[in-house]
Amino acid sequence: MALPSPPPKTTATATINRSSSDGGTVILNKYQLTRLLGRGSFAKVYHGRSLIDNSSVAVKVIEKPATADPAMEPRLVREVAAMRLLNHPNILKLHEVLATKTKIYLVMELAAGGELFTQLTRRGRMKEATARLYFQQLVSTLHFCHQNGVAHRDLKPQNLLLDRKGNLKISDFGLSALPESQKDGLLHTACGTPAFTAPEIVRGKGYDGAKADAWSCGIILFNFLAGYLPFDDSNLPNMYRKIHQREIVFPDWIPKQPRIIIQKLLDPKPKTRMSVETLMGLSWFRKSLKPDPTLELYDEHETNKDDSLNSIKSKTTMNAFDIISMSSGLNLSGIFEEKMMKKELRFTSTAKAEEIEKTVVEVGERLGYRLKKRKDKENSNNKRGVIGLVKGRVIILAKVMEVVPELLLVEMTVVDGGDGFSEVQWDELKVGFQDIVLSWHSDVQ
Repeated sequence: MALPSPPPKTTATATINRSSSDGGTVILNKYQLTRLLGRGSFAKVYHGRSLIDNSSVAVKVIEKPATADPAMEPRLVREVAAMRLLNHPNILKLHEVLATKTKIYLVMELAAGGELFTQLTRRGRMKEATARLYFQQLVSTLHFCHQNGVAHRDLKPQNLLLDRKGNLKISDFGLSALPESQKDGLLHTACGTPAFTAPEIVRGKGYDGAKADAWSCGIILFNFLAGYLPFDDSNLPNMYRKIHQREIVFPDWIPKQPRIIIQKLLDPKPKTRMSVETLMGLSWFRKSLKPDPTLELYDEHETNKDDSLNSIKSKTTMNAFDIISMSSGLNLSGIFEEKMMKKELRFTSTAKAEEIEKTVVEVGERLGYRLKKRKDKENSNNKRGVIGLVKGRVIILAKVMEVVPELLLVEMTVVDGGDGFSEVQWDELKVGFQDIVLSWHSDVQ
């Protein structure tokens, strides 16, 4: 019987890394980094070897200057909290968190099979049986997450890993929503990857995290079977219009049953969109379905399944990580250095384009910016402009784009002089724009 793994440890220390005789970096006399597995915007992931039991692990290394981005700290906290809460065979396990003066290390289970995205890229579309197998693991695991109050909110093939046996491992909970994130039963933070993000998130209204994850499942199932994405456009407003109007063109080789499922998952209206629970009851989904892997976490003599679930959620041991969680609401701020200013913010608005542009100009001039306006050639079809605000060496561009009728997306970007621009100045602009903002989307990637 597989028992619940202990919660990850959190250790903040100033111990300096050293190099081993084998040439690999050794961190805190506990792990040796052997080879690079991948890299992202803020982190690198290495294959690691435990110096205690010689087991293999994956180590995400985050440079503290990079984490000084104010959006990165809450992402790291959410990722650690979610992976600590969710103990499931198809969720990547977090063993512990380590830190030095310059780096943060997330020591995780090694997914030796790599990213599912890589498999899709190399082999193209999947056979129906293969796609269903991965889809069953994905959906069943999400159901477990939702039962524990966690919505992933950034589901995509790049965040779906494979272990040595080819089993799915969901990773990257940096944009997840924890139980305490909900207000009146809904979420309000706009986040995710645009091609996989549910339309209600973009609209900036309160949304059901489980229904938003269900939308992403529809995108992923289409991607598995077709080999490409249903809504994929470098022009965000064009892509959002296709999403809103559900412009899905199915290739001939996708069978009828999964087509129907995809159509129902990609319903722009969350109230009528198929839920994960409904999906799990469909005959196509249940075909060749393996037993629920979470049953392996329960005592075989346990007769009350609810009690077993509660025993998984509760922690019987307490370490530094739990003490931090209790005393400061999972405050990991001690492992971060000074902050850096975020270079881009987005918001949606239901105001007319002329009103938005007028407000941007008025607020900018009130805060001492000079106006520089030019026509955005790339978006000339939308008849929207790009407004430039100049103050000293700092140049900010505000681009207004139509998402769907009566909903506009505004991108505010510091394109020059970012070193002379502070978070306080962002806050001043945000206060000035508050009357026209439906929702800020600073976490959208």
